[in-house]
Amino acid sequence: MPWQEVSTMQLRTEFVLLAEQGGNIRQLCRRFEISPTTAYKWLARHRQGAGLTDRSRRPEHSPCRSDAGTVAAVLALRQTHPAWGARKLRRRLVDQGQIMPAVSTVHAILARHGCILPQASEAATSWQRFEHPEPNDLWQMDFKGHFALRSGRCHPLTILDDHSRYNLCLTACADESSLTVRTHLVATFRRYGLPTCMTMDNGAPWGDTGASYTALDVWLMKQGIRVSHSRPYHPQTQGKDERFHRSLKAEVLQGRNFEDLHATQQAFDRWRGIYNRERPHDALALDVPAQHYRASPGEYCEHPAEPEYEALHRVRRVQDGGRIHWQGHTYRVGKAFVGEPVVMRQLTDERYLDVYWSTVRIAKLDLLDHTSLSGRKLP
Repeated sequence: MPWQEVSTMQLRTEFVLLAEQGGNIRQLCRRFEISPTTAYKWLARHRQGAGLTDRSRRPEHSPCRSDAGTVAAVLALRQTHPAWGARKLRRRLVDQGQIMPAVSTVHAILARHGCILPQASEAATSWQRFEHPEPNDLWQMDFKGHFALRSGRCHPLTILDDHSRYNLCLTACADESSLTVRTHLVATFRRYGLPTCMTMDNGAPWGDTGASYTALDVWLMKQGIRVSHSRPYHPQTQGKDERFHRSLKAEVLQGRNFEDLHATQQAFDRWRGIYNRERPHDALALDVPAQHYRASPGEYCEHPAEPEYEALHRVRRVQDGGRIHWQGHTYRVGKAFVGEPVVMRQLTDERYLDVYWSTVRIAKLDLLDHTSLSGRKLP
């Protein structure tokens, strides 16, 4: 019969007594279902008077155990950045010139000193990541959820480079108006240049339904920037910026109450430097974003020129209410283009005309029904 935990000592004692009385060792091993190695170990201990209880398997000496200096460095950095895990802590200490053990050892140090919650590892999820191949191919822009200050409220505006995860803008704003966004975008463009494309969600001020162009869309397109919007209720489209928001909350906002926008911006500026230049990023093989980012050669233009069209006889300027006139009829093409020149282009079916602002199709006219379809989601 197999040995049960409750009768282990009893079985060991019985085995030793039978063996000492001249029993056949191999036969007893089969009957007690133990190996000869185990049998001779217990016999040797019994004859030495060492007892039959289990001994500690912990080694008397641990020459490879982390030295006190390494443990102190890990715990000190963890205290400075309590949201960082073993991988980030180890990489940052290596970058500072420390000789460090494996990530598993750093994790063990944290666990041994009560720095890791049991549910932390359970919450880890593996994601398939996609990123654009070059810096400035795509910038993601969004407002993080606003929060109360002792004086007023803060609306954090964030802009992240898709390729490098470099944070280009982290600003404590008093509101989410289009003017506020444009003001900070101009400052960002002047420092880092222009991206090829920008993506944002469908909330204010970049749009409410995701169907119509906004004044901010047109302003960006005048700089030669392609504009895209995430699908409504699909925040994963801007997953990198959403992940940035989680880090911002965990490492800056959690458990703190700021006096005003100025104090909040000071905290943002300090953390932004850490995020871009010190904090190892898992998606970058534990490099920091600054190692993967470079400024764009595209220059911001204060007064961009109007689009030029070859077929001048088909050009119309958008009037109040976002309408144009064509062959005695009025068609809607979008309020965002008021004052802008647009051009009509004939389709194969002569019943329809496409309306373009620069190289962007913004409306489709039905010359038979005298109606129009306009917006970002034209068929």
